[in-house]
Amino acid sequence: MPCRQCPCPQGRPPDAACPAGREVCGILNVDKPEGWTSHDVVARIRRLSGQRRVGHAGTLDPFATGVLLVCLGQATRVSEYLMESPKRYHAVVRFGAATDTYDLTGRVVEQTDELPRDLAAIEALLPRFTGRILQAPPPYSALKVRGQPAYRRARRGEAVRITPREVEVYELRVISWVPPDLELEVLCGRGTYIRSLAHDLGQAAGSAAHLRSLRRLAVGSFGVEQATPLAEIEAAFEADTWQELLFPIDEALLQYPALVVSQEDVQRLLEGQAIQAAEVRSGALHRVYGPEGEFVALVEGDQTAGLWRPHKVLLCR
Repeated sequence: MPCRQCPCPQGRPPDAACPAGREVCGILNVDKPEGWTSHDVVARIRRLSGQRRVGHAGTLDPFATGVLLVCLGQATRVSEYLMESPKRYHAVVRFGAATDTYDLTGRVVEQTDELPRDLAAIEALLPRFTGRILQAPPPYSALKVRGQPAYRRARRGEAVRITPREVEVYELRVISWVPPDLELEVLCGRGTYIRSLAHDLGQAAGSAAHLRSLRRLAVGSFGVEQATPLAEIEAAFEADTWQELLFPIDEALLQYPALVVSQEDVQRLLEGQAIQAAEVRSGALHRVYGPEGEFVALVEGDQTAGLWRPHKVLLCR
């Protein structure tokens, strides 16, 4: 995997533990295990890799499993594009009880024997939760309320009310209904809480519900089929083969068209200069590759000047 080699002081050879050593660039598609926070996974990868710049592209709750994208080096600069990507989930909603966290880890705050009468009754509700909808995040969430995370206020017993926000649910499909459990597959945009979806669905059905389990199946083009369980990643570090699991940075940007430019234009971009290319459209973003296929930058079109200007230079060296 491409990386940047830096001269190490005091004659030491560059290595992962060296503060002036090598920076590895890429994206790990981790199949997060249950019980780990996203921060726990990032901290583990940071320690094993010896890399300073490590971050994730979208939090998963501790009880949830599935795709957690961990970015290293220059890849941390494309995490925003990954977080904007659609996400697909497999969810199990349990009817008959609501919890304060809207999931199985919380305290039961409401119980009822009233369940949806049949699958048709549930499916009749789904259009309310599809498309652009207003959704109130759970009281136990990391969103800040008056400068503090909502979950901290909720744990102190404060009544937490978070203003509903517009989110987008592209697809909402029933897989099975075996009372009291409803299996769903959800394709949604950034900021959608599946916990809130479960809670709100229970209320809409005249019942109560919480999220029993959650597995993230995909983030954009990164699917769980290509994800590597954390235990296998740890074994790959032990065998020093972990870099073979890295996806290149441009995998996060495949939604943008590609340009191939000359070595001279590559150098211009590295120096922060604009380049000329055909079919410039103002505001449009394109991926740029050098003559040998190396990913160089994301550029933005300036139609008036007929130029592509550097938006983010991302070449791993």
